[in-house]
Amino acid sequence: MSQWDVIVLGAGASGLMCSATAAYQGQKVLVVDHAPKAAAKIRISGGGKCNFTNLHVSPNNFICQNPHFVKSALSRYPSSAFVELVERHGLVYEEREQGKLFCAERASDLIQILRTECDWAGVEFQLNSSIDTLRFEKGFYVVQTAQGLLKAPKLVVATGALSFPKLKATGIGFEIAKQFGLNLIATSPGLVPLNFEGKWQNRFSALSGLSMEVKVCVSQQGHEHSFQEAMLFTHKGLSGPAILQASNYWQLGQGITLNLLPSRTESSVLASLLELKSSGKTLPKWLNQFWPKRFTQVWLEAFPMETVLSNVPNEQLEQYAFQLTHWVLYPSKTGGYDKAEVTLGGVDTDEVSSKTFEAKKQPGLYFIGEVLDVTGHLGGFNFQWAWASGVACGLAL
Repeated sequence: MSQWDVIVLGAGASGLMCSATAAYQGQKVLVVDHAPKAAAKIRISGGGKCNFTNLHVSPNNFICQNPHFVKSALSRYPSSAFVELVERHGLVYEEREQGKLFCAERASDLIQILRTECDWAGVEFQLNSSIDTLRFEKGFYVVQTAQGLLKAPKLVVATGALSFPKLKATGIGFEIAKQFGLNLIATSPGLVPLNFEGKWQNRFSALSGLSMEVKVCVSQQGHEHSFQEAMLFTHKGLSGPAILQASNYWQLGQGITLNLLPSRTESSVLASLLELKSSGKTLPKWLNQFWPKRFTQVWLEAFPMETVLSNVPNEQLEQYAFQLTHWVLYPSKTGGYDKAEVTLGGVDTDEVSSKTFEAKKQPGLYFIGEVLDVTGHLGGFNFQWAWASGVACGLAL
C-alpha cells in the first residue's frame, strides 16, 4: 500500500490546479484518473482552443442553490491571477467578444502549463487507473485501484460530472458524496442544444449550419433570464451560444421567447414597418438586412406576411412587430449529456465549506470543480471556477 498526504481523484482542470497548489505547500500529492491522459476536457473545449477564463467574472455568472457560495473562492483567485500564471509560461492567447480568453493556437499548450506546474511542485500521477472501492478507516481514505491500494488522510474529489460521456465522464464523484452521506442536488445536462420535433425540427434541419444573432428569454421561478448572442440551426433544433446559455434555465414543457431583431424593441420594429408601409419597399428585402436569406424564406413560409405593406392595416403591423420580437418556441428535449458542456446540480454546496471545500460532516474529504452544484454561464466561467476552487482547496490542504 502506498501512502500520500493527499490523493486527488481527477486529472481535469480543478484537480490539476489543486494538486499543484497543495504540492507547492509541501504536501505529497498523488493524482488518480481512469482516463489514459490528463485534462481531456480542456483538450477538446472551445473548438480545441479552450476558453480558459473570462475578464469579467462575477458571482452573477454562476448558477448555484446558494448563490453566495462562489464568492469566497472567486474573490481569492480572480481571472487576473490565472492570466498572470499562463503569461509567466508564455501562453499566447486571444481575447474575443464579452471578455472570453482563448488559447491562440491549441488547448494542449494550456495542458502543458498545468502539467509543468504539477511537475515543478512534485505531483505524482497514476493515470489509466479506475477506482474499485473507497473506504474511510482509522483516519485514512483507502482507495483500491487496479494498480493496488492507496492511502491518504485527505481525499479531494475533482472527478467532474456527467457531461461528455465520450471522454469517459462518470458520476463517481456523486457516488462518493452519497457514500459519505452528503446531499445531492438533482443533476441535468447544462449548456446544451435544444431539440425539436415535427414541423420545426424539419424547418431547422433545412437551415442546419446557418447562424444569426438573437435575444433569447427563458423564465425560471419568476425570474427572466435573457441572452443576446448567436443562435445556430442544427439537424435536430437549435444551438449556439444564446441557446446554450438559455438551456441552463429551461424546463421541459416550457417555451423560450426569441427576439429575432435583438438590437431593437417591439416599438422600434413597428416604427420601421410603418416607414416600410409608406416607402413601398418590400418586407423580405428589409428582413434580409438582418437575417440570412434562407431564414427569411422559411420564416415567411411559416408565418405568411404581406410582402408589400402599403395596404396592411396598422393593427396587423403591430402583430408583425410582436411576432418578430416575441417568437415563442417549445423545445421537445435537450441534446442530453452527450452534447452538454456541463452538468447542472451536483454535491449540495451547503455540505461543503466555501473557504476550504472540505465536507462539513466528513473530515479530510473535499469536493471541487464541476462535481459541486455550481454551474457557470458559457464564456470561460466554468474553467475559472475550476481554477478558483482548486486553488482555495489546495491552500487549505
